[in-house]
Amino acid sequence: MDKYDLEERLIWFSVRIIELSGFLNKSIAGNHLNKQLIRSATSPALNYGEAQAVESTKDFIHKMGICLKELRETFIIIKIIKYAKLSENEKLLDICYSENNELISIFVKSIETAKRNSKK
Repeated sequence: MDKYDLEERLIWFSVRIIELSGFLNKSIAGNHLNKQLIRSATSPALNYGEAQAVESTKDFIHKMGICLKELRETFIIIKIIKYAKLSENEKLLDICYSENNELISIFVKSIETAKRNSKK
């Protein structure tokens, strides 16, 4: 996967999450999770952009770690929304859930590879 493919994927993930936010229940819980979801789900795209301009492998690993942390937070929020039935669009929620899971796997592998390569 080319770095721009991952960047585009993160951007489109953010867009889908923004779309999903319009389908969340307007309860106190729905509103709270909605705001947190948008913050955590859009952060990886922004931090990945920063990771592309780092000056060291250590900084790259750190920025990628921030992306991973935010993706994991997003994943848990999506699960809470799913379990609490706070979304009116189950299909979009499932799409975001699957994409989020795949992105987590990509970042775990990328960080592992960067750490392994930095030790050589």
